[in-house]
This record gives sequence, C-alpha cells and structure tokens, in this order.
Amino acid sequence: MLYDNYRAACKRLAIPVNKYDLWRRMAKSLRLPQSAGLRLEWIIYYHTKADKNASLTIRHFGIPRSQWYYWFNRFDETNLRTLENKSTAPKNVRQREIIYLQEQRLVKLRKKRMHWGKIKLAKRYQAIYGEKISSHKVQCVIKKYKLYPNPNKNAKIQAKRQKTLKKKRITELKKKLPRLGYLLHFDTIEIYWNGLKRYIITMLDEFTKIAFARMYVTDSSKSAEDFLFRVNFLFDNQITIAHSDNGSEFDKYFKCLCQKLCIQQYYSRPRTPKDNPCLERFNQTLKREWLRDGNFTTDVDKFNTRLKGFVIDYNFIRPHETLNYLTPIEFAVKYKQLSERYPSCTKT
Repeated sequence: MLYDNYRAACKRLAIPVNKYDLWRRMAKSLRLPQSAGLRLEWIIYYHTKADKNASLTIRHFGIPRSQWYYWFNRFDETNLRTLENKSTAPKNVRQREIIYLQEQRLVKLRKKRMHWGKIKLAKRYQAIYGEKISSHKVQCVIKKYKLYPNPNKNAKIQAKRQKTLKKKRITELKKKLPRLGYLLHFDTIEIYWNGLKRYIITMLDEFTKIAFARMYVTDSSKSAEDFLFRVNFLFDNQITIAHSDNGSEFDKYFKCLCQKLCIQQYYSRPRTPKDNPCLERFNQTLKREWLRDGNFTTDVDKFNTRLKGFVIDYNFIRPHETLNYLTPIEFAVKYKQLSERYPSCTKT
C-alpha cells in the first residue's frame, strides 16, 4: 500500500522512484526501534555511498565484521522487521519434575509433620517409600499448598523478606562524590539508665566528617523524621543520599520525608557494622569522651543542651587525623564546601 502510494506520487511529480527513501518511509511507518533504524542506515550506506563495499561500511560505522554480516544476511527489503532484535526468551522452559503421586505423598507427610523442616521430610519420605527425593521438591510442595504451621506469621515473614530484597545496599554505591551532603550516614545509640531507655540519633557527612546528634525518648520513625528535618535544615537542602542500618526508625515517616526531599536511601547489610565505619567511630567518641564524663541525664531538653556543646566542639575545634588535623568546618571551607562566613546556628 505504502509502496504503491509512493510510486503514484513519484509518477505525478515525474521523479524517479528511490527505493532507499521508500525504506526510510516504511521504517517510520512501522515505528521501528532506533537500533533497527540504524541497521537500515548501514544497508543504505552499503548500497549508495560505499558502492557495495562491506569493508568500507564496517569502517565507517565502526561495527564488528561478524555483526555486519549477521544483519546483512538477515535483511529482507520486503520485511524491514527483520532488522529488529529477536526475543531472547528460551523456547523450552524448564518444568517442575515432581509427579502427582510424589506431590500427594508429600502433602500427606507434611500435614502429619507440620513442624519438620524440608530436609527431615525428604529423609522421612525416602525411609517410607524407598525413593529419594530432593529437599527442593519438598519446599516447592509446601509453598504451593501453603502448608505452614502458622500461615499468617509466614506471610508476614515473606513480605518482610521481599521488602528487604528491594533495599539498595551501600555496597552497591560505586561512586561517592567529594561533596558536602552527597552521602550522610545515620545511626542510633541506645542508652539504658536505671530502667529507662533513651536514644541518640547521630549523623556524619562522608566527605567533611561534619557530625550532628540529638536525643529522643523513643526510637520511632517519627523521631528519625524530626532528626532528618533538622539535618536537612543545617545542610541547606543539599542532601543527596541517606545511609542507615535496617532499623525500624529509618522506615515509614523517615522514608516518606526522604521521598519528599528527593533523598535516596541506602542501607547497610544486616549485622554488618563495617558498612558504616565513620559513624561508628563518631558514636564511640561520643560515648567514651563525653557520655562517660558525667554528661548524661534522662531529661531530654537538658541533655540536648549539653550535647550541643559537644557537637560544636567536634565540628569547630577538634582536629581530625583523617582530615590532616583540620577541623571538619576548616576542611569544608578549604575545599570550598562552605564559605568562610558559614552559619553558626545551633537552635536545631
């Protein structure tokens, strides 16, 4: 249809039919992907400017010789979709190898031994029926028929596991930009005192080592949200990534605020404190050099007033070996992360 219309138009205008122009029109009409359109240009260049010289075409487009011949031999001018990528999905998908009889036997055995694990059930199956079966097949049957002692509890566990799998781990972060606010580490210190619990949420900037801390009565996500709001104010809305452990305080409200402020969240691996060494060292300094010197009080307002002095001393006065014995603020000014007229607001 398109070809006939094109020929009729060329005849009316008394111009010769250009099949290469027709190919381009057909590709546009078929909405071929960009990769297929580029391959079509290879073919057109080969027939026109390269004078059917394959080596010249290959050098011009900088493509491997095998790739050129693969698409050249596959090309059919009556069907331009031959230049599209084929599906890489396997034609024959592996099927479950367990037969119906084995499945029914396992269901019966599982209902009788609901608290046994899959390996024990596989051993018991072999002892009863004289047939070896893999523990994986046992697990597939349990999962298919939901044969769990407590289905509701198992559903919660599975949902939690799926949620954990989706988390971005700090080990996946390949490039850490040398910039104030690009990567901030967050953690919580738990304090037990005469039957009472108090929580200090701490933060440290990866590049400048500027730190901040504040005490809360609970370790709820609401407390962490308040802390992040204060930190974001101090960093003038320049936070890019927030890194924390998998604690519940860094979920829900904290997560919602991160999304609102366009802050990416990365998490440490479970039970791996070495994923956050800089902040762990700051927490150690806070406990050894300040808390143990009699500065603790269960009154949150009084504690935070005292803690403010330690934070100022840590950022403005204390030299850091990792910063070549500069203070974090001096380091930030030296590398133009802060102006020399930096704010000294401590009301947060």
